[in-house]
Amino acid sequence: MIPTLPQPAWLRAATAIYVGGFLVFLFLPLVIVAVFAFNNAPYPAPPWHGFTLDWFLGNPGAGRTGLFGDQELLGSIWTSCLVALWVTALSVAVGTANAFLMERAQFPGKGALSLLMLAPLVIPGVILGISILALASRVADLFTDLLGWELDFLRPGLPLVVLGQFSYIVAIATLTISARLKRFDRTLEDAALNLGASHAAVLRTITLPYLRPALIGSAAIAFLMSFENFNTTLMLVGSDPPLTIMMYGRMREGATPVLNAVSLFLMVASAVIALTLVRRGPRPSS
Repeated sequence: MIPTLPQPAWLRAATAIYVGGFLVFLFLPLVIVAVFAFNNAPYPAPPWHGFTLDWFLGNPGAGRTGLFGDQELLGSIWTSCLVALWVTALSVAVGTANAFLMERAQFPGKGALSLLMLAPLVIPGVILGISILALASRVADLFTDLLGWELDFLRPGLPLVVLGQFSYIVAIATLTISARLKRFDRTLEDAALNLGASHAAVLRTITLPYLRPALIGSAAIAFLMSFENFNTTLMLVGSDPPLTIMMYGRMREGATPVLNAVSLFLMVASAVIALTLVRRGPRPSS
């Protein structure tokens, strides 16, 4: 269809209905969660009973513990941030190395290795978590039986959660950085080397600045995917539950509007991070 040609009224109406329906489906649940975080009722659902900040600030007189007074919930948010930071750092570092390996190196079996690197993306998170837990437990038991070593980092806990999330998030980071590296003009590196620059200087001053948008983008994706992960984390978590596991446990015990408050807090934090990344993104050259 040529965009400049007039469209029939039914097509314009159908397009508007489709777009409107899609936006409602996408954002209405988020709006409901945000609104009922301020509902003066002990349950996170309609009807509306009045405005309150108790689910954020707490109200000891009414027996309500708000988000900012719930030490367990705040601790789980910090745990999720800690795990996400480790996963992000590892994914970006290893993903960058993988991108250079896939785009710059030539060796037998390169195509097969590329497919194997992407395999974790098509494996269900629960299966991935169970597989990593089974392997890590067997290795830990083997070292305990043979050498008497207790490898606690191979038991359920935060190190294993980081390893489990890293195993598939690194593939996404690799794809993101590889796509940027594939478009890089290598004659810029050759020119710098011919002018006497070292390989390290070329990497630091030419290649990595060009990859900066992909590095920032892959870091943001890795952090958010790690923070919201549930399936793999559930299989590997120990005594320090991240936020998703804590919220799951709270929901099973009986949901309160505190969970709505947490959700609203995270939505605002995610929006702030996204807007910050957009404002700091690459600007068109004049």
